[in-house]
Amino acid sequence: MEDFPRTATTAVLLAAGAGTRLGLGPKALLPFRGRTLVEVLADVLLDGGCREVVVVLGAGAESVRENTDLSRHAVVENADWSTGMGSSFRLGLSFARDEDHVLVALVDQPGLTPETVARLLSAHRPGHVTAAAYPDAAGELRRGHPLLLDASLRAAAAESATGDAGARHFLQARPDVIDLVDCTTGTGGKRSAGEDIDTPDQLHLLD
Repeated sequence: MEDFPRTATTAVLLAAGAGTRLGLGPKALLPFRGRTLVEVLADVLLDGGCREVVVVLGAGAESVRENTDLSRHAVVENADWSTGMGSSFRLGLSFARDEDHVLVALVDQPGLTPETVARLLSAHRPGHVTAAAYPDAAGELRRGHPLLLDASLRAAAAESATGDAGARHFLQARPDVIDLVDCTTGTGGKRSAGEDIDTPDQLHLLD
């Protein structure tokens, strides 16, 4: 096993949703770069410096398994996916190694790059949450995804997760531990606003 000189990070890729608003089935299976979105993003997380990736499936899990190659990663299924993101968040964190920080990413964010992942890992401070941030219309940085939870904060974040809220309640209660990292500029100077794909008019993000 590779020797990590600092506390390692496990990535949790949340890919359990049904994609109801998009209307094309699980977003994990959207075609992207000649593969599927879940395959590409899981590899991005690993290539960015995470020790391993836990992919949380839910809606259409059998179809996702049959139509993807996620053999490089740990795959878990959330039987309670319909209760909202909170249950997938808790499940993913429970499968990460106890001693690791956890970087939580969403499967519908095609602009994620290994450089963004590496930037978050490099910027992380002990005892803090390191969150990707993107400027709003006024130029003010707003928290987005991914976010890196310090190992010491994992239990509290998991306990607060409920319904459609992953870490949101925890982050609202502990703004003092959040570090924002501007992730607007990516590989080759390409700019990203951290967009995710929720509706058909956003499918251009896959181009």
